[in-house]
Amino acid sequence: MSKLNKILLIIVGILLIALIVVIYWQKIGFQQSYWAVYLNTGDLYFGKLHRFPKLSLSNVWLIQRNPNDQQNPFSLARFTQAFWGPEDKIYLNEKDIVWKTRLSETSQILQYIKNQPAAQAQPSQPTTQTTPQQLPQQPSPSATTTQQ
Repeated sequence: MSKLNKILLIIVGILLIALIVVIYWQKIGFQQSYWAVYLNTGDLYFGKLHRFPKLSLSNVWLIQRNPNDQQNPFSLARFTQAFWGPEDKIYLNEKDIVWKTRLSETSQILQYIKNQPAAQAQPSQPTTQTTPQQLPQQPSPSATTTQQ
């Protein structure tokens, strides 16, 4: 086999693999998972993590502190609901990230996000939700014990 034939065979193989990836992406798609990202500013964001072309989150939610509400000290709100009207994307600086973790499918926060109608909307569409929602409460240990 000549050198030219080997090069052509390699090029055809690479193109075939690229074609398979493109077809898979168009038919099924690559489902992006949700991540929690904690920054050195103390902010905690949730969203779909993108690494290309820049590290970013889309479909962004954030934890808001409610210091005046002792019963619900935290709430979950869409990033687009901020008073300055940001887009639904945050570009992250890797050196400002303290930690990041993928949310499991059983995460209460992930289930809450997925059940919101705005979560399924396209990023360019405005949302109608105007108030932050309370985080789901964990059952207290006393509520789960049975009395005998």
